[in-house]
Amino acid sequence: MTVDREPDRDSSRQSISAWSPLGDPLFRALWIATLVSNIGTWMHDVGAGWLMTSLSPSPVMVALVQTATTLPVFLLALPAGALADIVDRRRFLIVVQLWMGCVAALLATTVFIGVVSAWSLLVLTFAMGIGAAMMIPAWAAITPEIVPRRELQSAIALNSMGINVARAIGPALAGVIVSYAGTGAVFALNALSYAGIIIVLVRWQRTVPRTELPAERFFGSLRHGVRFALHAPALQAAVIRGAGFFLFASASWALLPLIVRNLPDGGPQAFGILVASIGVGAVLGALVLPALREKLSRDLQVVLASVLYALVLLGLATVDQLWPLAGVMTVAGVAWITILSSLQVAAQMALPNWVRSRGLAVFMAVFMGSMALGSLVWGGIAQFLSVNQSLIIASVGALVAAALTWRWKVSGVESVELTPSMHWPTPRVYDTIENDRGPVLVTIEYDVQPEKVQEFIRALRELGRNRQRDGAFFWSVFEDTERPNYFIETFSVESWLDHLRQHERVTEADKAIQEFLKTLLVEGATPMVKHYVAPRELR
Repeated sequence: MTVDREPDRDSSRQSISAWSPLGDPLFRALWIATLVSNIGTWMHDVGAGWLMTSLSPSPVMVALVQTATTLPVFLLALPAGALADIVDRRRFLIVVQLWMGCVAALLATTVFIGVVSAWSLLVLTFAMGIGAAMMIPAWAAITPEIVPRRELQSAIALNSMGINVARAIGPALAGVIVSYAGTGAVFALNALSYAGIIIVLVRWQRTVPRTELPAERFFGSLRHGVRFALHAPALQAAVIRGAGFFLFASASWALLPLIVRNLPDGGPQAFGILVASIGVGAVLGALVLPALREKLSRDLQVVLASVLYALVLLGLATVDQLWPLAGVMTVAGVAWITILSSLQVAAQMALPNWVRSRGLAVFMAVFMGSMALGSLVWGGIAQFLSVNQSLIIASVGALVAAALTWRWKVSGVESVELTPSMHWPTPRVYDTIENDRGPVLVTIEYDVQPEKVQEFIRALRELGRNRQRDGAFFWSVFEDTERPNYFIETFSVESWLDHLRQHERVTEADKAIQEFLKTLLVEGATPMVKHYVAPRELR
């Protein structure tokens, strides 16, 4: 059931340029600094992948580089998101950028002095992955702070384009640098690339959202983040569709160094060309995405791009010449940016600000977890069968996953207004209630028109899911045995402070449902709200 107003999508698309977020000085400065840093990151990835083929020819060890990059995000994204939602995101990001720069410098040093090994490369790559895990949720969450909601899709598309412009430049540049100066130079340049982001973040005068309530504690923040994800169907749809795609798409990333090794003219420059081709394709895809969104729903974009990527995997298994493979990887970039942009926008639109880092962390954890698990699986299959057979199996799996995940829709999320409405009145109390006192029981009584009962129950269940999403650990509805069509909604939260936070988290979409419920009540009736808190003696 949907009671939110439909936005004028056509007019919004026409009025917002794909480049408009770059008009904001802060967004522009961060975008440029991030572009430079991402060039360094892609140079690092090519250098690490190629270095591992020199240190160990095992397909499993080569694939483990991809696993070491992505596994930390799967393990740590949610704790990182919880931290980013309860501390100052700007300072948090500065510390993380310093960490990643130091790790990159340490890796460069081990290569220059000749002490790097396959396992030390994996350990330091894992340490870089820890930095990425800490950075990704907070970084994604600051975008809606910088640009208005109407420009969010354009901002996300520009960020994705920046990543892929870097992907087009970094790998090709890394191939040349590795050929002439070695992998140590690549890692050193990556360490320097973090300086620009740190400078911009230090100069950013961030406005911290104001609240009279104390910040959430870490473990409570984790618990509320998980609870939100369990009761947010729009976020779940993006997560499920992402897992179905990335698990199989990871085969191309994990096995690409081995594919290059088997080419007649394979080498670090060939590796850089193929990875750069993905970036070129992604940039082309980002340029056509606005026109594509006019003609196709987000769900159809995802499924068509999944089919296209399945064909890419098949092409990687059958084509053995560099430049035809570069064409295949360009197509891969188009499909990749289409899926990643569509799913990330859907996840962003499904999240209010108070839980944005944690919600995006769930999405990123599944994304990177699928990549890490997939890389290990496809490397193992390549070890026992062959690289080509592993890619063919992944291609078939991608098609099956696209069909199985179709039922989870990611279109229409932008029609749900998650801006805080602040329309709940402050609870009346006869005495001061300590913040940690609880649990708290809230009841709302409704006198419903007889012919509107079924419609009322459907709407109330949607509201109940939202109450659980915002912090309730229990929700239910009961019918009075003495009065027909008289219902009591009830929900519980862990403490009085958690209930006060619910007052700040209730959205315009929730308000619309509550206003709709009032239209279903008998004439003159209004919902009657009561609050109860556990006696001190029972705590």
